[in-house]
Amino acid sequence: MLLCDSAQAVDGKLYILGGGWSLTGPQPAPSAIAIKLLVDVPDGQVERHWELFLEDEDGQPVMIDTGQGQQAIEVRGEFTAQRPPELPPGTPVDINFAFNFPPFPLEPGRRFTWRLTVDGETPEGAVIAFNTRNFQPQG
Repeated sequence: MLLCDSAQAVDGKLYILGGGWSLTGPQPAPSAIAIKLLVDVPDGQVERHWELFLEDEDGQPVMIDTGQGQQAIEVRGEFTAQRPPELPPGTPVDINFAFNFPPFPLEPGRRFTWRLTVDGETPEGAVIAFNTRNFQPQG
């Protein structure tokens, strides 16, 4: 997983702009997450459920006001991985995702973590943290 300013997943590749940061703000700014998973596909294809969510430093979901009440910042879905015939058996299959987010009003001076789960488990490397800067006094 990689924090970035913008990302796209196209034709099995990730296109990343402004990648690799871990400090943002204090003003809200757009952000993105680029994700590459290696999925074992023993025979045929596999279907998986995934969830990506933002937590605070206490492991609690980050909530924002949507105008329809408080909502956790999260996305979820399904993917199907199929081993191409040209890949030898036992070779993991690349699955790439890119998620672009609008500016979230995150509290300054805090630490946040994006966590990805696949079928309810967090794969190795599927957690990435960042901090928000404190407001600096104008002077």
